[in-house]
Amino acid sequence: MTSEVEHRHVDVNGVRLHIAEQGRGPLVLLLHGFPESWYSWRHQFEPLAAAGYRVVAPDQRGYGRSEQPDDIAAYSLLHLTGDVVGLIHALGEERAVVVGHDWGAPVAWTTALLRPDVVRAVAGLSVPPLPRGPEPPLRGLRAVLGDGFYQQYFQEPGRADAELARDPAATFRALLTGGSGDSPRTDPPRPWVIPDGETLLDTMPEPKQLPDWLTDEDIDAFVREYAHHGERAFTGGLNWYRNIDRNWELLAPFQGRGIEMPALFVAGDRDLVRAFPGMDQVLSNLELIAPRLHRSLTLAGCGHWTQQERPEEVNAALLDFLDHLPAEG
Repeated sequence: MTSEVEHRHVDVNGVRLHIAEQGRGPLVLLLHGFPESWYSWRHQFEPLAAAGYRVVAPDQRGYGRSEQPDDIAAYSLLHLTGDVVGLIHALGEERAVVVGHDWGAPVAWTTALLRPDVVRAVAGLSVPPLPRGPEPPLRGLRAVLGDGFYQQYFQEPGRADAELARDPAATFRALLTGGSGDSPRTDPPRPWVIPDGETLLDTMPEPKQLPDWLTDEDIDAFVREYAHHGERAFTGGLNWYRNIDRNWELLAPFQGRGIEMPALFVAGDRDLVRAFPGMDQVLSNLELIAPRLHRSLTLAGCGHWTQQERPEEVNAALLDFLDHLPAEG
């Protein structure tokens, strides 16, 4: 029998991060996305710990019980990958397998890209490793999808922040259901665009009933985690989006570098990320950026919340990936 999930705080790069951890053995770091927290990995702790791994899921900077820096520029990918490296070392480890979902996936991929000495293997859920394009991402997305694309909508400080924080329970019910494989808007998946005169949540109304994989207790858990920052509950996570073009600038020196270590990619066929411009080409050429790709797994009928919607399949894929890694040392 494995231990229970334990909680504590760790100081990393001047930011106090909350972590949840369980098990002993080689370190597996689980990085959540938006709008989520450590709780997004609730179904992964026990299976991975029982298989002999030390499982750690932080609330990344700006989220949940972790500190939320005021400066928008403090949420660049260099800051976020620095947190991953610092956390691995703060946990007394030299290396880790890093797994990320949604925004956590770019953090995982970028940490693997920049610090292959620290990342033993890397897995991304929902978001694949993206080659750096020829122009700032928001400019290209605006040209194709207009100013209503949700990443553009998130750029104005305060607007989406207030809207999402007005009723967090309603926000979580709407976003988690609306982005899932149970939503009509993901069949087929299409870009999330907010028409002129509408708000973010107008495009993804609160459901009458939650899907089978999501309970009222889950919604309450997310609300409790986000209550620590009050009216700024979603601001930390939104600030990640406000660094998209800055990330493109900061990563210029690493143009053309690939992922050197073993890699895994898992996503649903009804994930809205699949509808991003150029994503089909990226997904069909994953081996070009990750030549040691162990597997690219597509989950039929699954939406964006991969490890929550399909925990058994995701756990099986992760355990198979971990089992095939070269032994340490």
